[in-house]
Amino acid sequence: MNEHQDLAALLRAETPLLALETQEEMEAIAAFQRALQQILRPLYIWSITTGLRRLDMDAPAKPMSSSEVLDVITQTSQKSVFLLLDYTPFLKYVVTLRQMREIALRHGTAAHTVALIGAQLEIPKDIEALAVNFKLELPNDQELDRIVREEATQYSRENAGKRVQVHASALKAVVRNLKGLGASDARRIARRIIATDGMITDADLPAVAKAKFDLLNKSGVLSFEYESVGFNEVAGLRRLKRWIEQRRPVFLGTAPSQLDPPKGILLLGVQGTGKSLAAKATAGGFQVPLLRLDMGSIYNKYHGETEKNLRQSLGQAELMAPCVLWIDEIEKAFATSSSDDGVSRRILGYFLTWMSERKAKIFLVATANAIDQLPPELLRKGRFDEIFFVDLPSAEMREELLRVHLQRRNLPVEQFNLAELATASEGFSGAEIEQAIVASLYAAHGENATLDQRHLLDELRQTRPLSVVMAEKVSSLRAWAAERTVPAD
Repeated sequence: MNEHQDLAALLRAETPLLALETQEEMEAIAAFQRALQQILRPLYIWSITTGLRRLDMDAPAKPMSSSEVLDVITQTSQKSVFLLLDYTPFLKYVVTLRQMREIALRHGTAAHTVALIGAQLEIPKDIEALAVNFKLELPNDQELDRIVREEATQYSRENAGKRVQVHASALKAVVRNLKGLGASDARRIARRIIATDGMITDADLPAVAKAKFDLLNKSGVLSFEYESVGFNEVAGLRRLKRWIEQRRPVFLGTAPSQLDPPKGILLLGVQGTGKSLAAKATAGGFQVPLLRLDMGSIYNKYHGETEKNLRQSLGQAELMAPCVLWIDEIEKAFATSSSDDGVSRRILGYFLTWMSERKAKIFLVATANAIDQLPPELLRKGRFDEIFFVDLPSAEMREELLRVHLQRRNLPVEQFNLAELATASEGFSGAEIEQAIVASLYAAHGENATLDQRHLLDELRQTRPLSVVMAEKVSSLRAWAAERTVPAD
């Protein structure tokens, strides 16, 4: 059954009390008007500012207090539907609460339906069991497409007939990114991106995703990553890039339906080898927003709040779908402990269930440095599609990294012997190579000279990379990954 049929069924069943918690007040009112077109029952609406008015007739509103409207409901003999806007604060009064309870229990009243509509409903315990919660369905793809086109038409009317330039692929992507929002919020975002330049292009997608995230993120645990990059900006990782490219059409729903959509990957590797950059590039490869879940902010000292924070964060991520959800250093998030009253075990259990049962198009990217700290149940097949190992860069990849970082700083690459620098940087991670260039620039600046080969070689020879400082741990990790993971490059 769809939303219209569900609401009509509740009204036909003469449900005494409905509760609709929504920001979409006008959409809620319109839903009742549509549902009552066939039932033919009087529809009234009340608010503290305008009083009581009959919606299905052209009748003026009558100023009326919160207690007076309940008197009218009690005295009305014809079965009717009454919409009470922002009424729950008045239920803190004993007499008002008792009168509402009597109406719901039909003590000497007709079989009315009273609907409490508000952005935040706090139903008193006395009548909570009598109230049926009803939720409005969010706009589907067709409705969102219609909203965007209506805003484009309105823009043309307001700008002397100037047509909005719409790129078909960008329109589909905008509609996809608006999913999870109510009609009014989707309309405001569509109006904003059109009003900016009179166009709908791929350049609007980051703004749409950011605006949507700001509307949905109430907990502050999730963060929106602005700097998602393309795989063309990432050195190496050839196998990972090919893996993502093969699955992108399936994830976005443009491939045959018999293929299971990808769930996620675990990126294991030595610190500084570019796992975080690979996570950002995955979102760029899928062309969807990137969300980062800060597990440190999940934990709360009050009982039950940690689990609540996780549920809310994952729920908000589902509303942002399709998207990539990135959990950095996941071993720190789910390392179990006997001293936390079982909180870590409970959130791990909830997270594993969510991983297995989620329906939304959320691609999970988890990064880890210490595989031995991860619980075995997180690593079994079915949790992640694949475990990739991001190893220390090869000589060829080190040359590519040197070229990328030198170009990023507008330095003349042709003036450096990259092969010699790559040999000198054996055992270095990508982060350590970048930091060597930064330190060399400071050294050259201190000499009031231009950066040259000598500065870079001196810095590389003076640096002891992590593969030397923590040689035993790095070697152990690489040995473990050699037989158990897929090389990312």
